[in-house]
Amino acid sequence: MLNIRRANPIIQGIVFAVCAVIFLFVLPQSLSTFQINLLGRFLTYAIVALGLDLIWGYSGMLSLGQGLFFGIGAYCFAMYLNLETVGKNLPDFMGLYGVTELPWLWQPFHSPVVALILAVVVPMILAALLGFMIFRSRVQGVYFSIITQALTSIVALLLIGQQQLINGTNGITEMRTIFGAKLAAPETKLNLYLVTVVVLGIVFIACRFLVTSRFGRILVALRDDENRLRFMGYNPVLVKTIVFALSAGIAGIAGALFVPQVGIIAPKQLDIVASIEIVIWVAVGGRGTLVGAILGAILVNSGKSAVSTKYPDIWQLFMGALFIGVVLLFPEGIIGAVQKLWQRITPTRKVSTELAETDSQSKLEMDAANANAK
Repeated sequence: MLNIRRANPIIQGIVFAVCAVIFLFVLPQSLSTFQINLLGRFLTYAIVALGLDLIWGYSGMLSLGQGLFFGIGAYCFAMYLNLETVGKNLPDFMGLYGVTELPWLWQPFHSPVVALILAVVVPMILAALLGFMIFRSRVQGVYFSIITQALTSIVALLLIGQQQLINGTNGITEMRTIFGAKLAAPETKLNLYLVTVVVLGIVFIACRFLVTSRFGRILVALRDDENRLRFMGYNPVLVKTIVFALSAGIAGIAGALFVPQVGIIAPKQLDIVASIEIVIWVAVGGRGTLVGAILGAILVNSGKSAVSTKYPDIWQLFMGALFIGVVLLFPEGIIGAVQKLWQRITPTRKVSTELAETDSQSKLEMDAANANAK
């Protein structure tokens, strides 16, 4: 199990700045409009992977519901885009089902600000309510994964049956403009890509700050020994609920950025398969590292795009083989394998790193003792 890595902050800053320059300035000048649009989608996947890494890699809770939260965020913003496109008219699909008045659920989505807020808040509220009920009952491990998987399947089935409200299986597709700009225009696609890069950077910095803070040490302690954390005076239910809600909010942000770059959102894109794919991205890149989540999302989806284009009938087999191979050969993912190789090359650094990383529980115990003394 990977612990929080404490690399040189200066080196981290340099690497982050170089990546920012590459993604913001070099790639837009080197790639075609289609490739930029495709990379923008992959970066939204990287954002939702960061949320999963936060709850799985650092907190030890495997959620199979991230695809659901991603889809909710996408649906919220897609409803605004649909209303902006049709203006004062009803969405076309509603006319096909005999709807004569805009449903009350759609009314708030006339405002882009409200739509963006709801894309984040609704997944967070759903995750907080569900998480509190689950964690209060001390459900954990595989049972937590099963419950989130079941919830995802139930919601996907419910959405399929809502033809009059959200067009059922076909989903919301009528999206042609965003803030007055045409979604099909190359300039709009470039701007959406740049916004996605910036948001990914902000989310990464926020997650990095979180996991290297005292709260991050609590997450690692929660993952390693929940009972010990409880005996030290912390409330695991509250901690789990908070991090679960945060990961859902991050997924909602990713969904809101995803839908204008794709132009469609349907129940198929938030079912259990989508959630399992997110798990694959994090597992391949390396959980508990944040960087691994981003790397895994980009590499896996790039490979998926290339393989599915060349072998459209059997690309799922390649994805399954990839996941099995990574679990067997590189159980800690690409980043974990690189870290192990580096530690073998520099054994002195390995010793100092291990000494620095094994004191999370001790620091928490000292903090708890000081708090009790006061």
